[in-house]
Amino acid sequence: MGQNGSGWDSGNLTPKGGIAGLPGVREHPPLTPAWEAKYAANNARVDLDRYPDPVSTCGTPSGYPRLMSIPDGYEFVLRPEQVWILTENGPNVMRIYTDGRPHLGPDDIWPTYMGDSVGHWDKGDLVFDTIGLNGDPHTILDRSGLTYSEKAQVLTRIHQLDADTLEATITITDPDMLTRPWTVVKRYKRQPKGSRIFDYVCSENNRNPITATGQTLTLGTDGKPIDKTLGPVGK
Repeated sequence: MGQNGSGWDSGNLTPKGGIAGLPGVREHPPLTPAWEAKYAANNARVDLDRYPDPVSTCGTPSGYPRLMSIPDGYEFVLRPEQVWILTENGPNVMRIYTDGRPHLGPDDIWPTYMGDSVGHWDKGDLVFDTIGLNGDPHTILDRSGLTYSEKAQVLTRIHQLDADTLEATITITDPDMLTRPWTVVKRYKRQPKGSRIFDYVCSENNRNPITATGQTLTLGTDGKPIDKTLGPVGK
């Protein structure tokens, strides 16, 4: 189970203790001027409830590295040639190849939600590199409106702190987004023996339509929006 707070870098949120996605809450990574302007515009839309989470369209994965910072349970499946990261909050399946193969070449790779990950074992730590991510506008890091580009490269090291705790050190390098590499640490606690992971998707019992302007609506018991609609409701 992830223990990762409300944002991609919970210790970097302002105001302190804020929840990404609420008005006035944002992160402070080392952004380039162009990406700071993009983030500020997205964050302003969040304040107006006009920046929908991409997964609100239902059926799309969270993407990497956001996969490592979502609620509910995780499964880490180790095989000799691969490691899989599966999430209850989905659909999310991460495949990390540990059989010595290189990344896909430029003629064979295209941007996807999880990208292309190759890794190795280093004294018990799983270390893997991820490229080929689709980035903005398909995926976000958190609901404050923080995104990354298709040029992002993510280096992840997963270390077992103790019998019940995994720690992931995740470093993002992105020449469009960041002025320098940005490292965040996430932790995961083992669940009691016999625990089960269930599957669900947001399209089940989905009651939050989104208008053409990006406003998320809440429906009352009569099935009609209780919000003041700022634009036509999209399909």
